[in-house]
Amino acid sequence: PHAGPVDSKNEAAMSELVPEPRQKPVVPMKPMGINTSLLGYIGIDTIIEQMRKKTMKTGFDFNIMVVGQSGLGKSTLVNTLFKSQVSRKSSGWNREEKIPKTVEIKAIGHVIEEGGVKMKLTVIDTPGFGDQINNENCWEPIEKYINEQYEKFLKEEVNIARKKRIPDTRVHCCLYFISPTGHSLRPLDLEFMKHLSKVVNIIPVIAKADTMTLEEKTEFKQRVRKELEVNGIEFYPQKEFDEDLEDKTENDKIRQESMPFAVVGSDKEYQVNGKRVLGRKTPWGIIEVENLNHCEFALLRDFVIRTHLQDLKEVTHNIHYETYRAKRLNDNGGLPPMTAETEENHESNL
Repeated sequence: PHAGPVDSKNEAAMSELVPEPRQKPVVPMKPMGINTSLLGYIGIDTIIEQMRKKTMKTGFDFNIMVVGQSGLGKSTLVNTLFKSQVSRKSSGWNREEKIPKTVEIKAIGHVIEEGGVKMKLTVIDTPGFGDQINNENCWEPIEKYINEQYEKFLKEEVNIARKKRIPDTRVHCCLYFISPTGHSLRPLDLEFMKHLSKVVNIIPVIAKADTMTLEEKTEFKQRVRKELEVNGIEFYPQKEFDEDLEDKTENDKIRQESMPFAVVGSDKEYQVNGKRVLGRKTPWGIIEVENLNHCEFALLRDFVIRTHLQDLKEVTHNIHYETYRAKRLNDNGGLPPMTAETEENHESNL
């Protein structure tokens, strides 16, 4: 006979526990009539300086990948970007040496310091890409490498005793080199960008742009933009990740005018009007790499390093890695599968 009231008591208790549907947070109105001008200096603005000091101490990681057929000046361009020998040229093939059958992946790490700021730079090269007669699926090893870096980061993240600072090997930026044919993109270019633009920030560049006249260059750039649009290929900076109007205006200008950057790289210096400049010597004069009238190298450098470097890192972490992580955890019911290695870590943590 007592069952009824007990049940209803339980029900009452249960109904208290059931969370109410969450309402959208109300945006607080600005307090009316309260004078918010401070009566003296507090020092809130020093947070920026504090963050700067912390970053200076720890330094930061930046991992850049270069992809394109051999002979397009990839190593030279990366060396020009960072004004140092950070990418090794594969010095042609010896007769005995065979051209690699598949795409290899070589990562070289450096620490570059400028103005007290340390950058741990890794240049990831992909020799053998697009050099075969049959280049079918040659983007696969590259996609595999990118995903392996996400996996490595994820494994570190889900460890019980995880490191305070997980080493970041994720690819933040992929420079994709387009051959300066002046015609249209090759099926290989479209295939690569279609698959890879979903997992990494791709920045398309037209290599060795000094092989085209100004008219050819302008026309080729427009054609490449049109082809990417028709094929639904999103390159960095992707439209949907513009955070506000200011970002959108700045990025639209880059997307509609600058991309793909038509560049010339060089690590040789020449004297021009008494000034030392990086350039390429031709019988009719010197092409100055950093002169915007000659090529768009300076635009690319400012974009990758001076305005969007932090954003490249953030989009990699918040979008590409997050997408990978969500998919992995969904597929495995919430946790990456235990491998022998993670089991040992797990036991040692316990």
